[in-house]
Amino acid sequence: MTGQRRVALVTGAAGGIGSATVAKLVGQGYGVVGFDLREAPTSDDVAHVVGDVRDRDLLRRAVDTALDRWGRLDAAVAAAAVIAGGHPLWEAPDGELPELLDVDVRGVWNTAAVAVPAMLDGPDPSGCRFVAVASAAGTHGLFNLAAYTTAKHAVVGLVKGLAADLVGTGATAVAVSPGSTRTGMLEATADLYHLPGPEDFASSQLLRRLLEPDEVAATIAFCCSVEGAVLNGGVVQADGGFRP
Repeated sequence: MTGQRRVALVTGAAGGIGSATVAKLVGQGYGVVGFDLREAPTSDDVAHVVGDVRDRDLLRRAVDTALDRWGRLDAAVAAAAVIAGGHPLWEAPDGELPELLDVDVRGVWNTAAVAVPAMLDGPDPSGCRFVAVASAAGTHGLFNLAAYTTAKHAVVGLVKGLAADLVGTGATAVAVSPGSTRTGMLEATADLYHLPGPEDFASSQLLRRLLEPDEVAATIAFCCSVEGAVLNGGVVQADGGFRP
């Protein structure tokens, strides 16, 4: 099946910012292929592939799903991630940094590796966008989250390198760095800090409230748009004025 509608791949699509991004893009007329370890709802506008972003073959299956169903891929949003920490660097278990690099960085790398060729081979390469969800930890050093901070800094570097590789194609790459957003990951972060709940993080943002997933998704959706080309190679701080 082919058509002129824009089509996106979204990893981490079963919850949090990922699922909000799926909903936002569908509301803007996209066809979307979601990818996640968990099942997620499907519809005429949404297909879903279950898999781990560390598995490039399964990500390639998700790209093929987009091509088979809609005949093109115009945007890819790498939102899948995990978090760990709650202690200083020297007390981190041996496996903590490798796991975060494996999921949060290699997962973005794999997503780009399978999605970008499909976008460049499509009908409108100059309108194609790669968006990686980084974090305020991609700019700041966060207390007792050294491994996570390392991984998210690496995501920002990955995007900048990809943007340089895309010179001359018209396709672009950008990172979006959310602040404290009301998601399951933020609840897990509160647990790492032994806080009663995620609302405690609101004081670190100039808005003095948590962000909602659909607010961050709106920023991601703009980055996916044709007009989002102006953000190429940059880091969009969708963080509500985050100050650690």
